[in-house]
Amino acid sequence: MPIDEHFPQGLKPIGKILHSDGEHYHFMWGPGRSDAECFSDEAVISAYAARGETQVPLGVSGTMVAVDWDSCVADGACIEACPVQVFQWYRTEMDIPAKDVVGKTFAGTGSSEKEHRLDKTDKADPIREHDCIWCMACVSVCPPLAIKVDQSNLEHHEKAAGTFMNLKGGENPHAHD
Repeated sequence: MPIDEHFPQGLKPIGKILHSDGEHYHFMWGPGRSDAECFSDEAVISAYAARGETQVPLGVSGTMVAVDWDSCVADGACIEACPVQVFQWYRTEMDIPAKDVVGKTFAGTGSSEKEHRLDKTDKADPIREHDCIWCMACVSVCPPLAIKVDQSNLEHHEKAAGTFMNLKGGENPHAHD
């Protein structure tokens, strides 16, 4: 099941994944879905079992560049396709269960190489969401259609962050950037 086309509606920010630059972060949106691809993918199920970790619904990581971590099967096509390295394998920087990334600070030093994922429990995280050039390469190559890139989701990010400014008839001040 692909990422919900309108994922911010109906989900709530459950926390932030912080960038160590002190300026950037992205939200994790939930609740997650236990009926998504990674819960029926044998390689993913086996990888969780090998680590002794319980597989739980995770949600969507990112807002303008969003990866449904419950649909993500750690294929890495997005990582390979991205010309500006928006994504990293989060576990190659901090090897912790995905359910524990909310509130953590990442430097963005994890691997941006498809073949460097630790195992199928790893997730492509849009740690450099702010660097996206909107080329949509990641969207077009993701096998389970787990990625949505949409600049208009900036409003959802700003509302969740408490920084949204409603100007002149509801116009978003960043809509023309």
